[in-house]
Amino acid sequence: MTAQVARLEFREAMARVCAPVNIVTTDGPAGRGGFTATAMCSVSDDPPTLLVCMNERSAQTGMFLANRRFCVNVLTQSHMHLAGKFAGAIRDMAERYQAARWQTMPSGMPALLDAIVSFDCEIGAVNKVGTHNVMFGRVVDIRHGSDEAALLYVGRNYMQPSALGSFGG
Repeated sequence: MTAQVARLEFREAMARVCAPVNIVTTDGPAGRGGFTATAMCSVSDDPPTLLVCMNERSAQTGMFLANRRFCVNVLTQSHMHLAGKFAGAIRDMAERYQAARWQTMPSGMPALLDAIVSFDCEIGAVNKVGTHNVMFGRVVDIRHGSDEAALLYVGRNYMQPSALGSFGG
C-alpha cells in the first residue's frame, strides 16, 4: 500500500504553486454571495467547462448549490484589496460588493466590470472530494474586460507577475 502524504506537507507544497486569483459570484433565489478562489481551471472546450473548488464548510456552500449558477471573475493586480475582502476580511456581503463596480450577466450573475475575463456558468455537476465541493460549470457566456496583468497568489501572498522571480531563493 502506498503511504499517504501528510495534510500539512501537502498544504506547504501547494503554497509554492502560483495561481491566478478569482472572485466567484452567485445571485439568485438563495441569495447573493461571493468568495475568492485560486482553485479554478479549464476542464474541456467541448462543451466549454471549468471547475471551481469551494470548501464544503463555507457558509455560502448551500447558496451556490441552490442557485445552480456562478460567475468566475479573473482579477487584475489592482484588485488585491477586493481579493482580501471576498476572502473573508469583510463578512458583510453587501459591503464586499460595494467595494467594486459590477455588471449583471444575461443570466443574472454579477460580473466584475474591470475583471480580465468573466465566465458565466451553470453548474453541471458537483463532486465532493475531501473537504471541498468541486463545482463543474458549463460556460454559457464570456465577458472580456481589462488587459491589465493578472493578480497571482503564491507563498500565501498576492503577487504581481513582475515580483515573482525565483521562489525560495
